[in-house]
Amino acid sequence: MPEPAFTYVDLFAGIGGFHAMLDHAGGHCKFVSEIDPEARQVYLKNWVEHLPEDLRPQINQDITTVTPTDAEVQVPKHDVLAAGFPCQPFSKSGMQRGMEEARGTLFWNIARILEDRTPSVVLLENVRNLTGPRHRHEWNVIIKTLRQLGYRVSDVPSVFSPHFLPPSLGGTPQVRERVFILGTYVGPERAKRETDVPPTIVRGPVDGWNVHDWDVEWVLDEDASIPDLHRYQLTTDEERWIEVWDDLVQRIWADTGTRLPGFPLWADEWRPERSLMPLELEALPKWKSDFLVKNARFYDDHRVVIESWRKANPDFRSFPASRRKLEWQAQDSASLWDTVMHFRPSGIRAKAPTYLPALVAITQTSVIGARKRRITPHEAARLQGFSRNFSFAGQRLSASYKQVGNGVAVGAAWHVFRTHVEQNAADLPQQLVQAVRAVRSAPTGDALSSAAVDLERSVNRMGRVPLAG
Repeated sequence: MPEPAFTYVDLFAGIGGFHAMLDHAGGHCKFVSEIDPEARQVYLKNWVEHLPEDLRPQINQDITTVTPTDAEVQVPKHDVLAAGFPCQPFSKSGMQRGMEEARGTLFWNIARILEDRTPSVVLLENVRNLTGPRHRHEWNVIIKTLRQLGYRVSDVPSVFSPHFLPPSLGGTPQVRERVFILGTYVGPERAKRETDVPPTIVRGPVDGWNVHDWDVEWVLDEDASIPDLHRYQLTTDEERWIEVWDDLVQRIWADTGTRLPGFPLWADEWRPERSLMPLELEALPKWKSDFLVKNARFYDDHRVVIESWRKANPDFRSFPASRRKLEWQAQDSASLWDTVMHFRPSGIRAKAPTYLPALVAITQTSVIGARKRRITPHEAARLQGFSRNFSFAGQRLSASYKQVGNGVAVGAAWHVFRTHVEQNAADLPQQLVQAVRAVRSAPTGDALSSAAVDLERSVNRMGRVPLAG
């Protein structure tokens, strides 16, 4: 067995998003840490069990058990440390003392490993909110700590989403903006001196890709191939909610030649604008008073159509309160059945069937109107960039959706990592650099259907001018 091009550890590993893209680059996993037993089992099933015993990584269930304060960490040497870490608040009483202030958080456990093992590259992923004003202190502590440990790192966040990438580079039709923190080990002196570092990537489309060219159908399976299809199909009540709202869509179109407006429609608040009391509006938060005024004006503009629609659908008033609200973000889609929908606590949201919002919990799993069903865990995994042979090993649906929703988008992580290696090639082991440069761009060849690649090729032949990014 030849020596791997580089080695890596996978912390807070989930179901293996980092593993998928680092293996793609020729890396060999030495250590895995994941506390959730179900996610760990899925990881083992897909990435470990097929390996010979001598090539299997060390499996850890709790990172705190291998990162003691006063002894060497129990993690093997490695070249790349990857972690999609949880970020607890840091204590502001620590006077921003970097690593010392991080003590008691899970980031501190990452820092302990970096301190003892000094891998060449650190790759961290977190929710975009980490870079927001409410978490500015945490962000500063992370950057300060990494520099104290010898990592050259930008203090400007690298925010990226897989829908910015074309299919050939590993993109998928999902808006999932995450912050990536990448550092190269250059020693504390250089790291503290070389602080004027640009972000690894700039948020925006890559190589001229038009994000509106995405088609959600590219990640879907044929219905006939889905075991237990009924588990994902809409209930009778759900179908009725959509049918009634779609009736209004069609009536408004027939009367005015326009689709519904983009602000949230609250059917319970449809009344003449003149009936709104100014003093009551002033007592409300501005966002709510604005919605009430907009809904009243919508009612005034379409009163005859709305009253006819209400009369034709008397059961609408018995719908759950959250299903008497609709947010149309589907542009020129002709029908709700042509959109992608989400049954949210705030109402039904309809979007054009191009790219999907970030995967979250099962209660908001995307509904494909044309299929009259939700996406399956298998399809959700492909939205994250996993291959078609990825398996959840028959576990319960809620666990699978949760794991995908908490996971790393493989293509986005690969693009950011590859870009960082190229930018820092002079300070990285050449074997690592050569391995990353040698592989094809997309980490997973079959996450999308062939139609995605065909469309990208046809667009490229037309000579699209690349966009900035």
